[in-house]
Amino acid sequence: MIETRSIANAEFFDTEAARISELSRELAERFLAGGRLLAIGLTPQDLSDAHHVAVEFVHPVIVGKRALPALALRPDELERLATPVDAVIAFGMPARAPDGCLTIGFAPGAATWVFDPPTTEPLIRQELVETLYHVLWETVHVYLEHLGSSGGGAGASGFLYPFLERDAESSLGRVRDDVAASVRAKAREVGALREQTIGDGSHIAAVADVIGERLAAGAKVLALGSGGSATDAADLVTDLHALGWPAVDLTADSAILTALANDIGPAVLFQRQVIAHGLTGDVAVAFSTSGGSPNVLEALAEARRRGLVTVAIVGYGGGQITGRLADHVISVDSDYVPRIQEAQATVYHLLCELVPVGPEWARQIRPGTTASNASLLEPSPSPVSTRRLVQRS
Repeated sequence: MIETRSIANAEFFDTEAARISELSRELAERFLAGGRLLAIGLTPQDLSDAHHVAVEFVHPVIVGKRALPALALRPDELERLATPVDAVIAFGMPARAPDGCLTIGFAPGAATWVFDPPTTEPLIRQELVETLYHVLWETVHVYLEHLGSSGGGAGASGFLYPFLERDAESSLGRVRDDVAASVRAKAREVGALREQTIGDGSHIAAVADVIGERLAAGAKVLALGSGGSATDAADLVTDLHALGWPAVDLTADSAILTALANDIGPAVLFQRQVIAHGLTGDVAVAFSTSGGSPNVLEALAEARRRGLVTVAIVGYGGGQITGRLADHVISVDSDYVPRIQEAQATVYHLLCELVPVGPEWARQIRPGTTASNASLLEPSPSPVSTRRLVQRS
């Protein structure tokens, strides 16, 4: 599983680095002209990517970099809200947008800018696409500095782009080439981090066994996280639904979240929902890049008090969670959010690949199906998932 991902990652970004750099420049021009980045998606998984894009652009993690206008929209909202100066990124569907919009898609014919990952495995494709939009978010700031006549250099992001500090008068062509080189370097970085995080796979397999055993015994999964981690929680829940298992996304109810945040405080956002949903034997899966988000810590503590199995998928070497609040910790040894999230996507995708299918799916799979040839059918005419998740043999 990891080797397949490593090969696809290297091939995709080595091939597309120059085009990604050029697209980043065009996005910067749109932002400087007052445009926005509008993200749309077809299925629940696609929408999780759309929301992830939006939160990354409007909530920069590089100190001193500007927040950029981005929105996650339903496809039917696009025609009413898009303007010709905007850019549209579409997941799982063509980027149908008003004339003049820059469009980005991930299948042949889906947009003006098409990036088609070199694999037919949907989960791996999603991981590559996530790295791509993270890299776009990172590199667009370089072009904003250059095109915005800021005096050259990379500003507060200079630690990411030392070549711009060395040569503040670089021509646009030089910047384009250097950004392309940076794209390749970032891809190599996440490839190495992914391999380091997974290791020999035994830890991931053990956690998948625990989750599978609890689900088979009648339990459910509660998933939670903030910001980009909220989109990971939503994605995990949708993937588990596609496998035929019960799961609850604690980030989904805007009325509950805003009421608690407004009247009590953000630390209880998930803790109160664990009280409402959690039963002994359920599994709480918490995502946190820092390992120290107060709302995640409170939720895990509550989950433990109520007898839930607790799983934490975290960065920063585990942060405050390691050895204290989670029965099972899968830690990414990095302190840089985009790379952490990309490695975490591989973690929860592997968990879904290793957890067996639920009873309702098992009835639809022919005898003799194995992990290499299982292809799960949609449970209903409405498209719950476009991903093909396979059961373990």
